[in-house]
Amino acid sequence: MRHPETFLDKIFFNEKLEQSIRSAHMTIPVDVYMMITILVSVLSGLLIVLIGLCIAVFDVSFHFIPELTLWLIICAAVVLVPVGMFLCFYYYPALEASGRKNKIEQDLPYAITYMQALSSTVTLYTIFRNVYDAADLYGEVSKECGLIVRDVELFGEDLLTAIENTIKVTPSENFRELLNDLALVYKSGGNLTNFFNAKSESYRELARQQMDSLLQFMEMIAEIYVTAFVAGPIAIIIMLVAQNLSGSNSIGNMMPLLYIGLPLGAIALIAILYILLPPDNLGISRREIRDNEFGSDLLAENTETSPDAEFLKQVNARKKILRLLNIIRHPIKFFISDYTVPAVFSGIFGLIVTIFWLNGTIESIFPEYTLEAFVCILIIAAMIPLTAAYEIRRHYVNNVEKQMPEFLREIADMRDIGMTLQSSIAMISSSKTGILSSEVRVVARELEHGAHLSNALVRMEERIGLVSVKRAISLLVKASEVTDYIREILTIAIADLEHYLKMKSKRFNTSFVYLAIIYLSFGIYLFCAYQMNVAFIASFEGMGVTFDLSQNKGDMYHIGMILGGFSGIMAGQLSGNSILCGLKHSIIMLAAVIVTFTFLI
Repeated sequence: MRHPETFLDKIFFNEKLEQSIRSAHMTIPVDVYMMITILVSVLSGLLIVLIGLCIAVFDVSFHFIPELTLWLIICAAVVLVPVGMFLCFYYYPALEASGRKNKIEQDLPYAITYMQALSSTVTLYTIFRNVYDAADLYGEVSKECGLIVRDVELFGEDLLTAIENTIKVTPSENFRELLNDLALVYKSGGNLTNFFNAKSESYRELARQQMDSLLQFMEMIAEIYVTAFVAGPIAIIIMLVAQNLSGSNSIGNMMPLLYIGLPLGAIALIAILYILLPPDNLGISRREIRDNEFGSDLLAENTETSPDAEFLKQVNARKKILRLLNIIRHPIKFFISDYTVPAVFSGIFGLIVTIFWLNGTIESIFPEYTLEAFVCILIIAAMIPLTAAYEIRRHYVNNVEKQMPEFLREIADMRDIGMTLQSSIAMISSSKTGILSSEVRVVARELEHGAHLSNALVRMEERIGLVSVKRAISLLVKASEVTDYIREILTIAIADLEHYLKMKSKRFNTSFVYLAIIYLSFGIYLFCAYQMNVAFIASFEGMGVTFDLSQNKGDMYHIGMILGGFSGIMAGQLSGNSILCGLKHSIIMLAAVIVTFTFLI
């Protein structure tokens, strides 16, 4: 029995927080979560107090911060840091639940299409089970269906009760409405296929509206970033130079706070975008397909009971050799298949740059601000392999996704003139279909050798490994299994792909504007730094007045490095919600910082 609520329970352990934790799929009780939140907040305050005591006891001084300013900062931190930690922990579940809501509503139209393909031959529970099993295709929607599967199979609930339980937990209003309608159809014995057919287009429109609201939110975050983290430093460096000219340096004492505040603020905005915005799915997931079609059941894992263990050992050794040969034949595919490989190259490049720094090569090239140049070059060198892998993968993904609708249309057209699905694929394999041609030819060759159509298509989708392709091929496989009239399913699959591509294009077009604004703002920062340190100083030389702004130049260099690194990542978050997408922008901006402060100023 639940204990009576105390005053603190009503304040902290409220139903809204508990609902957010459950909607975020966080496996922690609300009271335990709040205890951790309070504990972390108190400990953070005690840590600030401990730092202040150490400064007082050991008489630590910072020459760039006046003593009075330092103690004001510590006193403010004693209050603000614990409050900030508490608010971050308290609202994190709601933020995570909101992010899950956005991802559910973006994937829901594709899941409904898949449900529609299944609904003509299986029960409603089996539909939920199949969507749950396809977690790599439907993401957060699969996790919500997994709650229904859990309640039925693990807790022994009936289907309607499991649906009602999920309705109470899911953060998505659209998914909640779908489950409500499904429960009514299930009770009344209505036709599920007609229901899903009626819902498919309406949920696509809801997904478009959701994307519009997300893009508006993205625009707001971009404007905040440009205003606070790019325009702000520009104003500060102008005031710094003006105060140095007048003999004052009150703002210069705040530079350490700027070094801390800019990265923390940028990280916070990037994290918010990462949680709330659904990313461009460039994942390439491949798994080995095991079936009995080509006798793969002979390759048993347990060699002790195998009829010929030596034969199996030879086969496995041969498979390893074939994998190695495949890597040698297709090194680019291997390079982009897993980011671990480019990460190794990043480490090697970083080590090479470090060796150049230790032996004095970098110092000979950059005699002034050597450490700053080394840090920039080290970061750039570490980013290059990851950037190359990401961009090659994105090019591959975009090409495949653009060609898939045409591939499905060709199949649909050939089906209209009476050709079988096998014959259609064989006919298409002989024509040029770009990057898909090799995979389609493999499918046609397998069909010629007696492979089952469904198995050949599944192997094709696993070789390609893209979520969008897997969704389309899964629909085609299900359609080929349940009916010979697959024109309608193909039309739905094409509509799904085109909707997906339109959403990607719309997001890119919107983000491109703010990408240009970030570049423009960063360029203005570098131009202001150049004008302040070159043209502005030169204008006083004719008057016989000289100024020493070396300290200002160093501060501008450091701020430029921070802005270059984080502005590039922010640009990547806006365009693709991926840190890897922003690495190329960071490379360009850091290179611009080196050129500006080393060769121009």
